Amino acid sequence: MPNHRTVFNHIGLCVSDRDRSRRFYEGLLGFQFWWDLDLPDEGTAALLQLDGPIGVRATYLVRDAFVLELIDYSKREVKAGHRRVMDEVGLTHMSLSVSDLAGVLAQVESFGGSVVEGATSAHFAMIRDPDGQLIELLPDSYLANLPPKP
Repeated sequence: MPNHRTVFNHIGLCVSDRDRSRRFYEGLLGFQFWWDLDLPDEGTAALLQLDGPIGVRATYLVRDAFVLELIDYSKREVKAGHRRVMDEVGLTHMSLSVSDLAGVLAQVESFGGSVVEGATSAHFAMIRDPDGQLIELLPDSYLANLPPKP
């Protein structure tokens, strides 16, 4: 056990269209806007290991204790990567519980996302946000079956 304190801060997600992503996460999944931050290229380019100019704007959204940082770039073109799969090393997905799984699934496309074909049932679903990020949806009844957190 480390002898220092560690506190969760946020998860960063590069997006191709900040407004479209805000509409998806706020409108469909109930995230709330917290704040925007325009970061100076000096220092930020080194932190992100990108050649300048970059023009980073970070938009922070909150859902419960989870903070999602939408990162977009005004001075560079973002690149769409390949479709990540669940056995690829690295961050695979985020998971959210919803009170009306069928109702949310019915709205995914109208908010710019997509439902992953063959990956839905009454007990779970996998969707993609407008940029293809995987999101697992579970009914909120799932929460009652979890063991207590340490």
